[in-house]
Amino acid sequence: MGVNRGKSDVLSAVEKIKEVEERARGIIREAREKKAPKVIQDAYDEAKKIKESSLKEARTRAYEQKKTIVQNASREALKIKKESEKDEARMREKAKTTMSKAVAKVAEKIKDFFEKGKL
Repeated sequence: MGVNRGKSDVLSAVEKIKEVEERARGIIREAREKKAPKVIQDAYDEAKKIKESSLKEARTRAYEQKKTIVQNASREALKIKKESEKDEARMREKAKTTMSKAVAKVAEKIKDFFEKGKL
């Protein structure tokens, strides 16, 4: 009877191992079916958050760079405008002086024409 009881204990242990293995397979199957999609969804959600955060940061940096560029361009345009105004004033003064000389020269020639009858 000791041998039969030993076989019975071994068979009982083997059956318990098979039951435990079956439960383990069930747990693994459940994990694959239910938990894996959740992990994937969580990873997707986290990636989406990171993407949105990165886009927001990139937009903020782009706006700041744009603002800086516009400010620099405005300063440069003002500087160019002031230089142009100075150049215009110099040209007007030069033209005024040149025009006065030209008018005097033409007046002299007209005077000579009327007085001497020739150019």
